[in-house]
Amino acid sequence: MPSSKDYLSFVIKQLSLLECISYRAIMGEYIIYYKNRIVGGIYDNRFLVKITKSSAEMLPYAVREIPYEKAKEMLLVDRIDDREFLAGLFNVMYSELPQRKR
Repeated sequence: MPSSKDYLSFVIKQLSLLECISYRAIMGEYIIYYKNRIVGGIYDNRFLVKITKSSAEMLPYAVREIPYEKAKEMLLVDRIDDREFLAGLFNVMYSELPQRKR
C-alpha cells in the first residue's frame, strides 16, 4: 500500500522546526533527507528512521520494523506529534548518518 501525500505533508509539517528537510518519492513511498543525508522515510504511512546509536537511545522502546522486503530494520517514530523531540532526534542523528552518494 503506497503512502499518502496527506501523511507526507503531515510529517513534513511536524519537521518544520528544522531547515534543510527534503524528500524524494520512490515507488509510492518517500525517503526523508536532513541536510542531504537520509534520516528515514515514510513506508505504508509509517514514519521510520534509521537505527543509529542516538536514535536507539532517544527511542528506546520503539518498535523495529522493516520498511520493505529485504531492507534493514528501522525504528517506528511514536512521538510524531512532538516537533521539538523530532528536531532533537534529527540533530543528534545527523553526525552518525553517512553522506549522500552522488
